[in-house]
Amino acid sequence: MNKQEKVSAIMTQNLLTVNVEDDLHRVYDLMRKHNIRHLPVVQDKKLVGIISRNDILRLSFGDIFGGEEPADFGIFDLLTLEQVMASNPETVTPECTIAELGKLFVESNFHALPVVNDEGEAIGIVTTTDVIAYFLNVIG
Repeated sequence: MNKQEKVSAIMTQNLLTVNVEDDLHRVYDLMRKHNIRHLPVVQDKKLVGIISRNDILRLSFGDIFGGEEPADFGIFDLLTLEQVMASNPETVTPECTIAELGKLFVESNFHALPVVNDEGEAIGIVTTTDVIAYFLNVIG
């Protein structure tokens, strides 16, 4: 097991993002279509926030992944993505080690962190699931 392995080895690189100007219907549709829990929010390629499935669930009073439609899409028309997303999220770089990442996850209660380059552009995302999968492959 190599705790000094870099985040770049386990992060999702084919990153799906939303633009800060996108509406919440688009966010909902992307999460449901791709069965994902976190979407980095960008503006002019720079990371400005992150939105999670839980953020959407809180708004809609529904389960977007359990086959049930949300009880209230109307709230999506009243709020902007910028109002709902977590602004200026904690990030990591591709050079961050898996040990450092694990410590961040344990101490912060985050389940996903955007990976950014030196220019602040979102280039990936890494989740607790990625870390667990890494350790299972290393151990197994």
